[in-house]
Amino acid sequence: MTAGLAANGAPSTAAPAAEATAAELPLEKAAKLRQKDITIGAVCKSLAQEFPDISISKIRYLEDQKLLSPRRTPGGYRLYSPSEVARLRTILRMQRDEFLPLRVIRQELVAGRADETAMPAKGGERTRPSRASVSVRDGSGALYSLQEVLEETKTERALIEELGEYGVVKGEVRNGVRYFDETEQQIIGAAAELARYGVGGRNLRVFRSAADREASLLQQLLAPALRSRNPQRRKEAVEALENLAAVTTRLKHLMLITDLRKIVR
Repeated sequence: MTAGLAANGAPSTAAPAAEATAAELPLEKAAKLRQKDITIGAVCKSLAQEFPDISISKIRYLEDQKLLSPRRTPGGYRLYSPSEVARLRTILRMQRDEFLPLRVIRQELVAGRADETAMPAKGGERTRPSRASVSVRDGSGALYSLQEVLEETKTERALIEELGEYGVVKGEVRNGVRYFDETEQQIIGAAAELARYGVGGRNLRVFRSAADREASLLQQLLAPALRSRNPQRRKEAVEALENLAAVTTRLKHLMLITDLRKIVR
């Protein structure tokens, strides 16, 4: 096929140029789509404002636990799509706001729980979706050495020792090395946040004592059913315990808000 002629008689290049542009569009679109995928470092940076303790090692750990599945480049670099970043945000919120262990978080994600972007409420105040219950079943079973906890929570060794001294966390010693479970690591992380405001381990005894009294109360309410030899009855008792824990947690939150509002009046 011969090229067309322009008005001056010269060969026309308009048709080939148009064909080239049309051929390039899918490539350009694909490139733009790829540009939305970001590196693990960029993920940390994008979430740091909401989750100050986010770290590359924590994201990698969640990937090891099969909660995240970033794609890999031929060179082995992780790239996170917008949906993976949203999934990570949901995981972190469930850990921070609901104190859920990874096993329960995994179940929530499988059940289709999506990113929980805070929704505007009356008066312009933003609220988080509430949850009917919290989990009191065993966590993921993962244990963290003292060194790993120090690196993950960015806290001081002296603070962890003080938390142990006042019974806020206990840990367990294996082969001369102290380990902490997932929940205790999160407690240490929260204590580290409070330490920035001058709250020490001794100040947290009030929380430890309150938690012990609350646990004792709930145990008294459900002790017979929890000790039952009937598996179904025990299962129902555990579910009731989780619901009671959620209600008491909500009650304490509301009482705290009531008292704090008096302070700022």
